[in-house]
Amino acid sequence: MNQRGVATTNGGSGSGSVGVRIQQSRRLPDFLQSVNLKYVKLGYHYLISNLLTLCFIPAIAALSIQVSQMNLDDLRQLWLHLQYNLVSIIICSAILVFGLTVYIMTRPRPVYLVDYSCYRPPDHLKAPYGRFLEHSRLTGDFDESSLEFQRKILERSGLGEETYVPKAMHSIPPTPSMAAAREEAEEVMFGALDTLLRNTNVSPKDIGILVVNCSLFNPTPSLSAMIVNKYKLRGNIRSFNLGGMGCSAGVIAVDLAKDLLQVHRNTYAVVVSTENITQNWYFGNSKSMLIPNCLFRVGGSAVLLSNKSNDRRRAKYKLIHVVRTHRGADDKAFRCVYQEQDDAGKIGVSLSKDLMAIAGGALKTNITTLGPLVLPISEQLLFFTTLVVKKLFNASVKPYIPDFKLAFDHFCIHAGGRAVIDELEKNLQLLPIHVEASRMTLHRFGNTSSSSIWYELAYIEAKGRIRNRNRIWQIAFGSGFKCNSAVWQALRNVKPSSNGPWEDCIDNYYSDIVDI
Repeated sequence: MNQRGVATTNGGSGSGSVGVRIQQSRRLPDFLQSVNLKYVKLGYHYLISNLLTLCFIPAIAALSIQVSQMNLDDLRQLWLHLQYNLVSIIICSAILVFGLTVYIMTRPRPVYLVDYSCYRPPDHLKAPYGRFLEHSRLTGDFDESSLEFQRKILERSGLGEETYVPKAMHSIPPTPSMAAAREEAEEVMFGALDTLLRNTNVSPKDIGILVVNCSLFNPTPSLSAMIVNKYKLRGNIRSFNLGGMGCSAGVIAVDLAKDLLQVHRNTYAVVVSTENITQNWYFGNSKSMLIPNCLFRVGGSAVLLSNKSNDRRRAKYKLIHVVRTHRGADDKAFRCVYQEQDDAGKIGVSLSKDLMAIAGGALKTNITTLGPLVLPISEQLLFFTTLVVKKLFNASVKPYIPDFKLAFDHFCIHAGGRAVIDELEKNLQLLPIHVEASRMTLHRFGNTSSSSIWYELAYIEAKGRIRNRNRIWQIAFGSGFKCNSAVWQALRNVKPSSNGPWEDCIDNYYSDIVDI
């Protein structure tokens, strides 16, 4: 084990080098310095919206205690009293029936995660460092400066020697055609869906909702239509295809499916998350556009959600919260991940030097809203007290950063790159074991975009760490700029499903993480 949790596997030389110091301008901002009050208010609004339910709990408890202390004489006197107050009884009964009816009709329906699967590409698509760099050189599209830049990025990236690139990129010269891009999409989506349907024994005809997200490849017919055609889904299926929404689109897709499951009863929703690399490989020499070539790799996931009450017994998780943050109103945030042409007319995705700072701002907004929903009251009081003191008295008091380890048992942080994971570990004051799944996913599969959080959850399951009622926090970043969180609660001690992505390699990844 080296590099703070990246396992040493056969040939993993790239991840064995010690990372250089991140420049201050590219670090996430220190969350201890500032917190925006309006987002605190938004979070507390969510809390207060459930205050009525919380107020009923003490009243019901007091009533239960009073009833338990009554004897037969008390009950007889109560009956005689009620006989002479028929109107009061009718009014109270009507109010009770009305209240119960409103509660039953308006309460959100629980959304269960029955199971999910992650695509495991075939071994012939692996791209070791040496082969990656040699193929880049043989294409003739990159000058020596660009080749050296890619080598350094790979060495510092946290990726291992067993990540995957699509078939078209293994050819010399590469063949990034529309047909090859469709082939990649079909292999990833159908591979994940075949495993999911096999593990859950769900018929494609039982699926009522389909949501697919893929940022950079949106053909006609759409990816969702390709799935409908492949599995012969029913004609009245509600299908959606989300494009251009970045690496956080997986959480957005889950949120959309959750909302649809509130409306359409007794059905299944499938969420497919992937990214397509074939037609989005950059063949130019702009440094800011070369980074995605070094980080993004083939991967995808398929998730089966249900609102059926009888699925609770076999489901793995229950969806508790989804919190979404969008910073697109800010011009810098909007352009920090931007698809465009370089000076030579070659298309690529440019990453701004301000990306880390913008991601930090989005994260701060997101967790400030999420905190009141998930943190224990003790942490919320400490946080709120220090914030009020700072605002009212203009004191040089650093806002108290809540301990999210008290709210969550497991963390699935988007494996966007080693620097992102390092800074989140530091700013959220996490332990190495909390970011282990993210580091291992980055090492084994690379940045698989919106599906990376599912590879991370699969890693935690494969390690046998998820117990009944454990809470999992999935957090992802994406272009726009967006930061989105999903909170799940385990409904049992969860074991990994068959044909999982870590099935034959989990023993190569260790838990005894030591910082260097």
